[in-house]
Amino acid sequence: MLKKLAVIGFGSTMIGIGVNGFILPFQLINGGMFGISIVFNYLWHFSIGLTFVFLNIPVYLLAYKSDFDYFFYGMIGAVFSGFMIEFLMPLRDIFHLSIISSVIIGGLVVGIGVGTMLRNHISPGGMDLLALLLAKWTKINVGIIGFAIDAVIIIASLLLLQEPRLLYSLLIVSIVGLLATVITSYERS
Repeated sequence: MLKKLAVIGFGSTMIGIGVNGFILPFQLINGGMFGISIVFNYLWHFSIGLTFVFLNIPVYLLAYKSDFDYFFYGMIGAVFSGFMIEFLMPLRDIFHLSIISSVIIGGLVVGIGVGTMLRNHISPGGMDLLALLLAKWTKINVGIIGFAIDAVIIIASLLLLQEPRLLYSLLIVSIVGLLATVITSYERS
């Protein structure tokens, strides 16, 4: 239990740093429920953290019916990740990098956080929980499933917001998906 809580703390903090420090300053998005929450923030100025937690409810109800451990630790992961997104908002004004540097660093930082949580069968959010459940049922790597879901969200956001800069977000989800795939594929010794 303590190990899982430490993983949630580490992963959520990495996600909060990556999103606030590197992704939001350029009005980009990442995938999953985080991405949808960020789009709601851009359109209607909704709180990213609170929106994230509320959007996760339907997926967590599904998880509750199919795997209580995924539900329990995923719910803690989602609440803590939403909190860290809000708590680390001051990071938006700290780093002053080029957009491509921010995309790469943000993708790496978020990918390490997400991958570490997924490796320990903890979901940082609804789409990642959905990816964990689908991976369990289909035996497809969770990182690949997550990347596919994230790519659909980015493309839909691109069509909705009509902002060409969001194409950089495809690079973010590619880096996050690649890292999550590598981290979850590595055999424990």
